Amino acid sequence: MVSVLRNLTRCRVLCSYTSRILNPSVGLSRRTTLDLFRLGLQRYLNTMKLDSTEFKSIFTPELIKLSEVFQQYGYEIRVAGGAVRDLLSGKIPNDLDFATTATPQQMKDMFTAENIRMINMNGEKHGTITPRINDKENFEVTTLRIDVVTDGRHAEVKFTTDWKLDANRRDLTINSMFLGLDGTVYDYFNGMEDLKNKRVAFVGDAETRIQEDYLRILRYFRFYGRIASGPDNHEEATLKAIERNMEGLKRISGERIWSELKKILTGNYAGELLEMMLNLGIAPYIGLPQEPNKTEMMQLWRRSKNYRLQAMTIISSMLADEDELLQFNSRIKLSAYERDLGLFVIVHRSAKECSNPLRDYQKMLINSKSKQNDTRDWIKELLKYKGDIPTLEEFERWKVPKFPVGGNMLMERGIPGGKRMAPVLMKLKDIWAESNFQLTTEELLEKLPDVLVELDMNAEKVSSKQ
Repeated sequence: MVSVLRNLTRCRVLCSYTSRILNPSVGLSRRTTLDLFRLGLQRYLNTMKLDSTEFKSIFTPELIKLSEVFQQYGYEIRVAGGAVRDLLSGKIPNDLDFATTATPQQMKDMFTAENIRMINMNGEKHGTITPRINDKENFEVTTLRIDVVTDGRHAEVKFTTDWKLDANRRDLTINSMFLGLDGTVYDYFNGMEDLKNKRVAFVGDAETRIQEDYLRILRYFRFYGRIASGPDNHEEATLKAIERNMEGLKRISGERIWSELKKILTGNYAGELLEMMLNLGIAPYIGLPQEPNKTEMMQLWRRSKNYRLQAMTIISSMLADEDELLQFNSRIKLSAYERDLGLFVIVHRSAKECSNPLRDYQKMLINSKSKQNDTRDWIKELLKYKGDIPTLEEFERWKVPKFPVGGNMLMERGIPGGKRMAPVLMKLKDIWAESNFQLTTEELLEKLPDVLVELDMNAEKVSSKQ
């Protein structure tokens, strides 16, 4: 009898939920409706109370005031997404995002009535209002939403007050939870269990979630690196869904792709995850050659993964030459620093070492036309690339001494400025380096006649041509 009553109650709940999601006025697509129906049959709300030190640490006076305002006006507000995941993992989140049952207009009316300033009103079209409390702390609060129409990049949304419908539009189960400010965790899609088991899974049907925003392919691998306990615990069905939809990444801007890819390549299992993505066919959609050098990349990863490689160093390992790097740049839109790092590694990675390898890198640094700090970073990445850790450690300890000869000194001796002075300075710097940076100003200037002869110049000729 108890079993019968339990099943009847379960049916009533499902029928009520089904009638809501099948209601045409909600405005869902047929595919999304069917997806939600399946989820309604499979998933139930799990809750727990959070009372950790990390949770308590988020309560600034400003957050307490924000909570009181929403409570006063009768609207629910909860922490959403990644911050919930981090708090459940025992971490203090870097950012707090909030979701609410209040519409943007209701929030504007409420904050206006309470004399609370709002900033960044551009977010309103996405349902986000940003109040600034006590002129000290900003909070992004977004109305619960349903994706009505998606094109793989953007979505037309409709506001809702149903927390589960909003949770369903999120990418991964571990990112779909909400946290009430009383400490109650609301988990509609088994995110807590997946987090505990270090499982990375899409909410509902993986293919549907991916086709709503193809960037979720990269987000899957980013969170896999953050959550998973090993490099190869992927579920086959998830990988198949990703492979079938990889071409969708060509719709995504290079800037968005690079933002996610950098996080993957600086996280756990970067080499293994990149190899997996390449095996699934990602290369041509992110600006890499059709057949990138996976072997070189994995060799680099195995020898240097413990030395915090920059993302661009790993990318460079797959590229044959400067042209392939520039092709990657045209798709991804690298910063000048990242582009030049890649070029630096590609140009110098095959150079033969001399008997004093540190000296070569010291000369590279003192003769560089780029910013000295940038060049220092690039040399360190090059040494990581080569796996030359003893030289890397020596180079990191070395501080660049001040070169004792200036341009004015050379001009006083008949050397013209500009391009004609550059080779003279470079040669003097080489001599200075070979002395282990010990030669003084006077000693270096005594070398000047020999330098001019070697460069087929002399001060008298140069002076007469001015």
